Parts: sequence; structure tokens; C-alpha cells
Amino acid sequence: MHFKKAFSILSILLCFSSSLWAQQSSKPNIIFILTDDLGYGDVGVFFQNQRRLANDRSTPWTLTPHLDQMAARGAVLEQYSAAPVCAPSRGSILSGRSQGHANVRDNQFDKALEDNYTLGNVMQMAGYETAAIGKWGLQGSKKFDKNGADWPAVPTNRGFDSYYGYMRHVDGHEHYPKEGLYRGKKEVYENDKDVSEDLDKCYTGDLFTARAKKFIVEHTKGKGKSEPFMMYLAYDTPHAVIELPTSAYPEGFGLDGGLQWLGKAHHMINSAKGTPDSYYHPDYANATYDDDGLPSTPEVAWPDVYKRYATVTRRIDNQVHDIISLLKDLGIDDNTLVVFTSDNGPSKESYLKGEPYHPTFFGGSGPFDGIKRDVWEGGVREPTIALWPGHIQAGTVISQPSISYDWMATFTEMAGLPKPVVSDGTSLLPLLIGEGDYQSHPIYVEYFQNGRTPDYDTFMPSHRGRTRNQMQMIRLGDTVAVRYDIQSADDDFEIYDIRKDSHQNENLAQTKDMQAFQKILKAKALQMRKADTSAVRPYDEALIPGVIAGKLKKGWLRSEYANASPWLGMPNGKAKQTKTSIDVSVEDGTNMHVFEGLLEVPESGEYTFGLAVKGKAFLRLHEIALIDEDYNYASGTKKEGTLHLSKGLHPIRLYYLAEKGQKAEIEWSCLGQNGQDISKAIYHEKL
Repeated sequence: MHFKKAFSILSILLCFSSSLWAQQSSKPNIIFILTDDLGYGDVGVFFQNQRRLANDRSTPWTLTPHLDQMAARGAVLEQYSAAPVCAPSRGSILSGRSQGHANVRDNQFDKALEDNYTLGNVMQMAGYETAAIGKWGLQGSKKFDKNGADWPAVPTNRGFDSYYGYMRHVDGHEHYPKEGLYRGKKEVYENDKDVSEDLDKCYTGDLFTARAKKFIVEHTKGKGKSEPFMMYLAYDTPHAVIELPTSAYPEGFGLDGGLQWLGKAHHMINSAKGTPDSYYHPDYANATYDDDGLPSTPEVAWPDVYKRYATVTRRIDNQVHDIISLLKDLGIDDNTLVVFTSDNGPSKESYLKGEPYHPTFFGGSGPFDGIKRDVWEGGVREPTIALWPGHIQAGTVISQPSISYDWMATFTEMAGLPKPVVSDGTSLLPLLIGEGDYQSHPIYVEYFQNGRTPDYDTFMPSHRGRTRNQMQMIRLGDTVAVRYDIQSADDDFEIYDIRKDSHQNENLAQTKDMQAFQKILKAKALQMRKADTSAVRPYDEALIPGVIAGKLKKGWLRSEYANASPWLGMPNGKAKQTKTSIDVSVEDGTNMHVFEGLLEVPESGEYTFGLAVKGKAFLRLHEIALIDEDYNYASGTKKEGTLHLSKGLHPIRLYYLAEKGQKAEIEWSCLGQNGQDISKAIYHEKL
């Protein structure tokens, strides 16, 4: 669905936004670059440079000079991926929702991304031209969706004006789509058309970069130059088959150099020449290392698979620099935020027959344990860099932990709008530019995979060969809590001080009295997520704990805010007014009303909530997204949500943008009685 015309009035509304960017005459462009299976330790500035400076010939290293330069000119972030494998990770990024709420979870490759707010359509609504390039894998399939054959969730149906890339997840395992050297021929789509037959000798990393440059040039020089753009550039490298480019990187970078889009059938890009899967970077072609740790014995050549991996990561380094150079050549670099990151930790797969890849060779997990599919730090900590000349101070190091679903909130604030209330993230803009107040939140990851953590001798003994199955990770401040092979909601967390113990070796739960903290963690693990029948967890039906409160007064606490966005926006700034209320009625339909209170649950059990409004609404209990009546809501219809609640008090918030003179119909079913007015059980703490 395309929203530009429907929300042309948005430019008028923006003058009322409390965002610090609302007063700017032009909104910045945004390029979000996502690599596939690139480990935290694979980038120089994060870990490889430490190996190089140590000059230990038994621990080989790679180089990423341009990414290091990008980091020196911008900011490095302490960021997590939303999940330790690609499909749920990308689903969370695009939806702005944690794995406790995103509809794509676990190993649901090719499942349709939920038809709700996405990075694409929120930026469309904010007046941006949007483009998705590269790997998608969220289009829908028969395995998960009744109408999967129709691909309901292609990028152009999820907020992107244009798309070019691999639609299916499995296609991203091969990097020469027409030749199909290792995994067979694949399909590349330009919007809804398969164009792979024209892509002779096209290495996908080069192809997607050239296409991205083409889009940027045409947008900047064409009719779209008066509006900003947002690009989601999702590489399929270094993931899966570690295939080599055809030739050296084309000379130069930017507008007149580097990769170029030629647009000719069978010669689509300027690097589509030579022999596919043949070029080794000269720094690695003849590289050797001390394989036995004995300087007195001759060094041996790097195994071929590692020469390949180093060449591919160096190619990514060049590709990103090519795009950054183009921005400078076009004079738009100081008005463009470029974010570089990865979807999960490093993989142990090469898909090359007889040539397994182990990330320990280069230390792809960095100073952490765990790889892709682990919720140990190495599986979910990502090499994240942000560049925005003139706005992000050079050499910025952001040690406040963040997670990939924070980017939706960040991009909407940059566009002068609040984040949608459906989003679980927090805007990182205050951290990036050093202005404004940052609202911290817990980092949350959940995932299931029936494998084990690899038995690498660089990992702590307690982690080697650990059974994964159901896993959770929560970070609060400097404390990381992890559960593996979860059997019930009562399982204890392992607890680590991640600042002092990057390898998560000293489990504080075994050395200190942590029962009170365990109780907090177990409560949060239930208060931040909603069960999904497609990804069943052993704690789905556990009773959600309540909270302790002070002196209470009957009724809701009602606050009123201007809502200068097409969606229900999270309030930012001071409320227009705050008062108490015994019901959820409003007198006018111009502002958003937030009703907050504590729901008194009389007995532990299962409760079903119903909500119907004339307008828009969103209901949260604790941080659980319970009922969404914002996006594409048929006004006046009733939607329901069910939770298992402990006896006691439970924080509840209703975001409500009403038609004038309307009252929200909010009810709950409890103790066998249907349709009870929820307001009768609402209290708030005395002001």
C-alpha cells in the first residue's frame, strides 16, 4: 500500500511535532546497510585490528580499512541483533518490534512480514521515497501462509516504492544467480519481474551495490531530488556459499569510479567480466600463518576457504566505501545518515564441498562466545557503525546498549515524527548527535533452535556443546541474563556482568544471592512479550506477575497530547493536560489521549480483553502489545487479546485517538463473567 497521497497534509502537521528535527527545512536521507552473517569480530575497528597489532602469526587477521575510516568519522554502537538468525532478525528490524512481538520468529524463513507499520511505509508517510535492494526472504510461503503462493508480503506491499534483489531466502545462498555455481540458478526480481536471465557473471554483492548507486544518482539528479530517500540495502554476503568476485574491484569509487550500473542485458554491471568465483584479494591470495604455534617451523598457507572469506569481507568494505564516496561526490553526504550493521553473529557454514568454515580462524565472534543461532554475545552482538558528517561527531563511541529494532524509532524521529506505539524500540538519535534525552529500555531476545553451541576451544568450557533449544537473553544496564534449553518459566537465568566478563564465564547467579534479581528477570521475561502459536514457548501460559504500588485512587490517569503523525505516536514532550477519569471517553477528536492505570486482577487465571473504538487505539498491559487498533483498523470493530495474569495489580495503557464525543468500549472477561467494564477495576497511584 502507498501512503504518500493519503497523507499529503503531513507537511502541515509537522509544525506541531515536538521532535527537534521538525524545525529543519530538509529531512536527512537514510541508508541502512545490512550484511548477512558478518560477525562482530570480522570488522577491523571492532576486533581485527587488535589481532593485527598483536602480530601473533598463529592468529590470522583481515583488514577493513574503509569501514574503520567510516567508524573514525562517525560513531560505533554497542548494538545487538533482534535474533541470532536472519529471518526473525530482519523481521524485527523492518517492523520495529522485538522477538516478543514480531510475527516472524525462530526459523520461519519466507514467512510473510506482518501487514503493519514497517520501515518502508512509515518513511513513505513521512514523505520519503523508499527503496529495498538485496535479500528479502519475508514475502510469504505456503509453509507458513495460506496464500503463500501469491507472495503477499513482497517489499512493494510493505512500504517500498521499488525493489531489486533476491525475494526468497534460499536464493541468497548463491551469489551468482544466473550461473548458479554451487546452489543452482536463482531468481533476482526487479519489483515483480524476474530479471535473472540478463545477469551474466553478476556477483550479487557488486550487483546490489551498483543498483544502490543507480538509485541514489537518479533520485538526487531526477524529479525526486526535492524529497528525501530511505534505502534498505540488504547484502547476502558473506553468508552461505563463500564465492569470490570475478575480478578486482573497479578502479576508483563514487560517481565516476567503482561499481557502475550499465543496464545492458548480459553485461549489467561493469564488474561482470572475467571468470566467476575466481578473484582473490592480493592481501590474502598468498597469505600464510603459523599453524602449529612454533616460529621455528615454516608457516603454511591459509586454507582456501579463509582466503575466500577475507576477500569477501574486503569486498564489502569496498562496496560500502563506494556508496559513501558517491554521497560525497553528489554533495549529499552531510544530509545522509548511513548505518552499517549485520543481521546476526558469524556462521560456521561455507556451503563449499569439503571446505568447512570456522569463525575461530579470524575470531569472528570477537571477544565473545557464541555464533549464529546462539544468544551468547557472539551470536547477537553486531558490528554497527553510523556516519552522518556534521551531525555525528567523529570518533563517537556509544556504550549505551541498543538493539536493531531501535532503528524505526530513530528514523521516524529524524523525519520529525514520533515512533508508532506498536514499536518496541527507542530512538537512538540523542545518542548519535549528543542532543536530547535518550529513553533506555531492556534488550530482549528469544529464539529456538535444536542444535548446540560449537565445541570451540576459544569458548568457555561451560558454553561448549551447550544444548540450545528454547533460549532467552535480557540485558539490563551492564547485566546480561541468559537462559538455554528452557523447560519452564521457573528456570533460573545465568547472570553476567558483561563489562567485566565479555566471555560470560563467571555466572553471578552461582556466586551471589540473586534470588531477588532472578524474580525481576523472570517477571520481565513474561511482561515484555506475547505468545505466538506459530512459535510455541514453554512459558507461554505462565502467569504474568503483577507489580507493587503505593497509595491508590480509583480511576484512570488521563493525559492528552498532540498527535502529529498518521499513526498513533508515542508521546514526546509535555502533555497538554493531565487529569483523572472514571471512563475512557473524550470530548474532542483532535488529540491523542493516553489512559494509564493499574488493573486489579482479583484471581490468577486466563483473562480475555476486548476493545472497540471509533478512531484508533492501542492497548498495552505491562509492555505487552495486547490489542492493536491502529494500522488498517476498521473503525468500531471489536478485537480481542488473551493473557494469563497473576492476582494483583498490572500496569495498563490505552493510546486513543477518538472521533469527537466517543467512548472506547474496553472490557474483560474474568471468573466466568463476560463483558465486564474494565474501568471498574482500574486504579492509579495518587499524584
